[in-house]
Amino acid sequence: MLNLATPLGRMKAIALGLLLLAAALYVVGTALVEIHHPGWSWLVAFAEAAMIGAIADWFAVTALFRHPLGLPIPHTAIIPRNKKRIGDNLAEFICTHFLTTAQVLEKIREFDAAGRLAVWLARPEHAERVGRQAVAVSAHLVGALRDERAAAFIERSAKKRLAQIDLAPLTGQVLGLLTADKRHQQVLDELLRLFDRTLRSEQMQQRIAAILAEELGKLLRIRKLGEMAGDWSTERLVQRLSEVLGEVSHDPEHPLRRRFDDYLARFIEQLKADPEFQRKGQELRDQLLKDPALTGYLGGLWDDLVDWLQADLARPDSSIGRRIAEVAGTLGAALKRDEAMRNWLNDQLLAAAPPLIERYRADIGRYIAARVEGWNTGELVEQIEANIGKDLQYIRVNGTLVGGMVGLVIHGLTLLALGG
Repeated sequence: MLNLATPLGRMKAIALGLLLLAAALYVVGTALVEIHHPGWSWLVAFAEAAMIGAIADWFAVTALFRHPLGLPIPHTAIIPRNKKRIGDNLAEFICTHFLTTAQVLEKIREFDAAGRLAVWLARPEHAERVGRQAVAVSAHLVGALRDERAAAFIERSAKKRLAQIDLAPLTGQVLGLLTADKRHQQVLDELLRLFDRTLRSEQMQQRIAAILAEELGKLLRIRKLGEMAGDWSTERLVQRLSEVLGEVSHDPEHPLRRRFDDYLARFIEQLKADPEFQRKGQELRDQLLKDPALTGYLGGLWDDLVDWLQADLARPDSSIGRRIAEVAGTLGAALKRDEAMRNWLNDQLLAAAPPLIERYRADIGRYIAARVEGWNTGELVEQIEANIGKDLQYIRVNGTLVGGMVGLVIHGLTLLALGG
């Protein structure tokens, strides 16, 4: 059934019409040949040869896609019968003539990926698009993090990492960094000032006086005398302590400072090397890992993070999206200005491409071959015929016309040979 709505259908109709016209001319010419007019024999020769050419070319074109008239004639339905070979040859052709390393590298070099990326990202609307796309993708990924399996994986991973930490040496290393260049002395100075201010506060002095008065009252058995002694002792105690704190604070070489340095150094060394400290650190770590509160804390921390990400990504003015857009625009502008960086990026791409091309070229070939072989036969024939079938119908048209012309030539030569 011809579909005249398509170019292929119309060309088939034209080719069939020429065949029918040649057949009609043959019938008419044969019926009138008895008139013995020399022109009718020429018409019959033309029509006969035209029919032969049309039918022969119809057979040849049809045999590419299917069995003519449904008859299983050998060497017909060529394309359906040779899908695998077609796929293999097509894959080899593409890999050999389009995907060689030299050809692909030349195309990459001409493409100038870094330059194109710089120009594209430098435009504000493109940078904003990057931000929007990143937000859309991130929103989907963050939503997936709500899955219990993801939360359980994060918890297991966190605990596994914590279980590998040796607390004592790690604490020693941290303290070692904190005390480098005498930085701990600054902390000591601040603590001394804080302690001095606390001692000099009226509330603290009243508290100390009350304690001393109570204890001295018990000792002296005289309440009033105890209160007087308590007030006097508090004043003297605060004054003396303040003097000592001032001495330590203003003297970098004060013995108390040196003792503090020595104690801290020994403590750090014990944390790093003492097996007993390491054992206690491991016990503390194991107790921490077994504590349900840790699981709750990690779960709560994870939920808070996901909540914040979802809330931010859901806003039209997402700070994450805005930041990504800013980074993309800044990167584009920087690349646009920096030719050396663009050249470096292109060189890196060219250096990384050859092993990838060599690795995946064969995979691409196998994919093409498998895709062609896996096509439904009817779909394959339909697609090929839809794309090249119209041109193939011209073979039928040309066959009809050329066949008719050859028939005239043969008829003429026959008459010449017979002398008349």
